Formats: sequence, C-alpha cells, structure tokens
Amino acid sequence: MKERVVTIRNRAGIHCRPSGVILNTINQEFPYHRFEIEAGGNRIELNSMLALISLGLALGAQATLRCTGQNEEAAIRRIGDLFETEFDFPAR
Repeated sequence: MKERVVTIRNRAGIHCRPSGVILNTINQEFPYHRFEIEAGGNRIELNSMLALISLGLALGAQATLRCTGQNEEAAIRRIGDLFETEFDFPAR
C-alpha cells in the first residue's frame, strides 16, 4: 500500500466536476486498484462522487490518499496530482 498526503488547490474545493474527473480517471486508468482517502477523521473508498464530495475538501485542506494494486507508485502519483490540480471551470 502506498500513501500520499495531498493538498487541495482548487479554489472551489473538490466539488462535482473535479470528483467526476478523479473517479473517471480511476475507473479508466486504474480499474483494478483500490483507492481510499482520509480527511477530518473520515475515511472513504474512492468509488462514489457523493462520498468524495461529502468529505468537504475545501481549498487548502489536506487529505491522506492510499492506494493498493499493481504499480501503486504510478497510480498514487497520477491520482494525487489530480487532487492537487486547479480544476476551476473554465480555466482562468
């Protein structure tokens, strides 16, 4: 299992659109991996937009991302980078 602390950089936090991008990337690129994220004492498996949004990850929040599966290093780097991306739409 690999672990990474991520800091949310999106001004509006992790809302519907960023959640969709993150979960679609997991489903398309890492379908056989298991991802969890923990923030504020709550831990969820990354398989539901509603669960991810319910964490209330706002700008500057930190969360611990965990991954298990083949090539965990590349998987956690890719998904962790998405959590640290500025997703505001449209890009400014």
